[in-house]
Amino acid sequence: MSRILTVRGGVPLKGRVQVRGAKNLVPKAMVAALLGNTPSTLRNVPEIKDVEVVTSLLQIHGITVEKDPVTGDLTMDPANAKKASSAEINTHAGDSRIPILLCGPLIHSIGHAFIPDLGGCKIGDRPIDYHLEVLRQFGAVVDKTGSGTSITAPNGLKGTKISLPYPSVGATEQVLLSATRAEGITELTGAATEPEIIDLIAILQKMGAIISVQTDRTIRIEGVTELSGYDHTALPDRNESASWASAALVTGGDIYVEGASQRDMMTFVNTFRKIGGGMDIHDDGIRFFHKGGALKPLVLETDVHPGFMTDWQQPLVVALTQAEGVSIVHETVYENRFGFTEALTRMGASIQLHRECLGSIPCRFGQRNFTHSAVISGSTPLTGANIHVPDLRGGFSHMIAALAAQGTSTVTGIDVISRGYEHFTAKLDGLGADFDVIEANGKAGRK
Repeated sequence: MSRILTVRGGVPLKGRVQVRGAKNLVPKAMVAALLGNTPSTLRNVPEIKDVEVVTSLLQIHGITVEKDPVTGDLTMDPANAKKASSAEINTHAGDSRIPILLCGPLIHSIGHAFIPDLGGCKIGDRPIDYHLEVLRQFGAVVDKTGSGTSITAPNGLKGTKISLPYPSVGATEQVLLSATRAEGITELTGAATEPEIIDLIAILQKMGAIISVQTDRTIRIEGVTELSGYDHTALPDRNESASWASAALVTGGDIYVEGASQRDMMTFVNTFRKIGGGMDIHDDGIRFFHKGGALKPLVLETDVHPGFMTDWQQPLVVALTQAEGVSIVHETVYENRFGFTEALTRMGASIQLHRECLGSIPCRFGQRNFTHSAVISGSTPLTGANIHVPDLRGGFSHMIAALAAQGTSTVTGIDVISRGYEHFTAKLDGLGADFDVIEANGKAGRK
């Protein structure tokens, strides 16, 4: 049984929250430690579910993972890397999609990898087939089994030329983690260039990799025979920072986000200002606040970096329900990311979903019967409701809608939010939110 959140809304969130290392980097940086021949140390590590999953996956493969009890820094030693059973991997992977990224490093270190059938948030098509095809291009042999996929490389991984039809973050990570110790040169065109990708490249360079990034989304990797460990401080989580910014807007609050980085959030900063949000930008963080008065509607399209990030979209949609006028949001990254709006509609929001591309960005989902555009009419008062969390960002969006709504909301499935938001209920408590948590054992708490 998952924890249940009972929220009494209508209280502005005010105070400070700290944002640490990015969920979209830290687990991949932990996987990269498999490539080294000496221990690696990763700093600024958040206490989130995905870190727990990768820690378990590394440990069952023989990697020693030690956590500093004061700082939370992780030191990972791959000296005794070994093969793990499919049953162990299935047990520890849970619904995470991280195991697919262990394949290249495991093949380099022990010559074999196994991935179970993968889960993850149900926000759109994220098949592993392309990952497997990438590994085949490196020379891997892929064998499907009843419980997952076994991958070997009898002759080792070899450099290759790969062209991505879409700048997929996951596929780019797969190539980077596989190519650094592959024999020869790998050239990747159509690569993703998100800040988390660049930070992963920085980590691999620290380890001894030779990687160059061109201006046309081409990444060139010259394989090396061995890598050493790294010492690295993870970049802050721009997704969590933007989520708390939207929470400040939705609830009429004032939140200082320690660790928020303007450099990695420039597109969000522009959009936040356009909607009428206030902010003070400092070197150690950003203060996001509602300036009073009506929020402004806008036309918004998600896109790959440096465009407006898809993970910023869902929390901001909640804010747009409180803007005066009609807003249009065109989702071009994940085709099913508007499922969370059903709960918002039940709470009183006016949101119409459309199959058409309501925007100017070339979109893969046009004429394919995906409801990937939304028209939001506001402002509309929100009232409390019973809500079940559908996915990570949608879950946080539901939570801030409940915090803004009049009356009481009951939110189930909140453990999904812990995958990417460190101590989120404790942070809510510190911001003055009025809520209770019913633990799995039936006891009430605020932890």
